[in-house]
Amino acid sequence: MVDVAFGPEPGKKPATPAAAYLHDLRRKRLYGGLLLIFFVASMASGFLVAQERNAGDFLDGLQRLGDFPSEVFAEAWDKRGNLPGLMWAAVPSLIETVNIALASTLIGALVAAFLSLLMTRGIARWPRLIPVLRRVTDAFRALPEIVIALMLIYILGGGAVPAMIAIALHTTGALGKLFSEVAENADLKPIEGLSSVGATWGQQMWFGVIPQVAPNWLSYALLRFEINVRASAILGFVGAGGIGYELKIAMQWGGGRYDQVVAIFLVLFLTIVVIDRLSDRGREKLVTGR
Repeated sequence: MVDVAFGPEPGKKPATPAAAYLHDLRRKRLYGGLLLIFFVASMASGFLVAQERNAGDFLDGLQRLGDFPSEVFAEAWDKRGNLPGLMWAAVPSLIETVNIALASTLIGALVAAFLSLLMTRGIARWPRLIPVLRRVTDAFRALPEIVIALMLIYILGGGAVPAMIAIALHTTGALGKLFSEVAENADLKPIEGLSSVGATWGQQMWFGVIPQVAPNWLSYALLRFEINVRASAILGFVGAGGIGYELKIAMQWGGGRYDQVVAIFLVLFLTIVVIDRLSDRGREKLVTGR
């Protein structure tokens, strides 16, 4: 007998294609409903836990959510004539932030490219090291940049170097996984041809794999650069230098300096928009060739 809700009995196939289609449709709806219930329950339980541990009352505080932004923008509007000069004054700190992001992205991408070739199945030089290298990149990816930066600031002192190292390590973990997944889809025939004529492992990678994966690798690296600009700005709040540090100082002063807060925010926002547009254009050209 056919089950009305879930299809045929276990071990029996539907008699017709229409019955098979209805069986698959009911199964997908069942799984979709269960996932939806799980998602809603997770959201509700997470909100209740956060509400219980919140220092104040979240629901009562919602009505005051716009108080601080309105105070900041009201003062900045009153002093709007100062904004161009303050924005120009923030440019040196912005350049430091972009330099941190650029250097950390370059270092992280180069290390990730090398590790990805060593931990990709089918092309790895030492296959037994694949699980070890994958766990290393997992560890780099699991540690937030701010945690690494705080440890390095304690050891090395504040400045741009701890931020660069922290972001480079996290970038290595993130791009290492992405690069390895791209390399797994590479065609192995060029590698086999190079191996048959006596090419070394490095030559096989350079001439057989990298030309295939380079566009996607560069696309992911550009995307990561956008993320790292934001990360380097955030790390400024913990003393890692850059425009984030200037924003922290301006906010600590409170009223009277809110025009500087808005100016720094505008500079950072415009920079991220420009980088985002340039990166989008670059990735499009790399992937589509247009």
